Amino acid sequence: MSLQRDKDFMLRQHLAGRGIRDARVLDAMARVPRERFIDAASQGSAYADRALPIGCEQTISQPYIVALMTESLALRGDEHVLEIGTGSGYQTAILTELAGDVVSIERHAQLSQQAGRALAELDYYRAKLIVGDGTLGWPLEAPYDRILVAAAAATVPPALIEQLAPDGILIIPVGGRERQVLQAIRKVFGQMKSEAITPCRFVPLVGDAG
Repeated sequence: MSLQRDKDFMLRQHLAGRGIRDARVLDAMARVPRERFIDAASQGSAYADRALPIGCEQTISQPYIVALMTESLALRGDEHVLEIGTGSGYQTAILTELAGDVVSIERHAQLSQQAGRALAELDYYRAKLIVGDGTLGWPLEAPYDRILVAAAAATVPPALIEQLAPDGILIIPVGGRERQVLQAIRKVFGQMKSEAITPCRFVPLVGDAG
């Protein structure tokens, strides 16, 4: 089966078939070539609905989770977005397709460099990649309309709450290794309102406030 057929099956079965409805998200998932963000040995599985290893004991999330997290951000096209955990750069590319600009933090320099090369090869230049501690956010460019965290925290890092703009949305997996819940946290009139989206399993968020 060709990668294009695999992608079409992913879009139809794993995304739309499981409830992803945002046409902009589906279009972005159709445009971004996931195979360009993984190594050659895994490219035959690029559109399988599962996580794949990318080095440094990290993974590229399964397509459904990428789409679900992105849809939960409710992006319109002009948002200033902070991504915690650049990883392969695939989620970064999806966000760049849909938002105004993206600041993405990765603690592993090797992964940040690999992601930067992949993004540049595909002309995704509206993402700024930073090597650093994602639990501290990036206050130099705060506040952020949207924040997406691609690793699980036992509790939400205070810096991310502080750097979220009024009416902003933070998507983050919360919990320990055995039980995690993907949450949407909204800042409404200075108050944080949390909504559970789905059980999930992510690598742990590591850092001073992780």
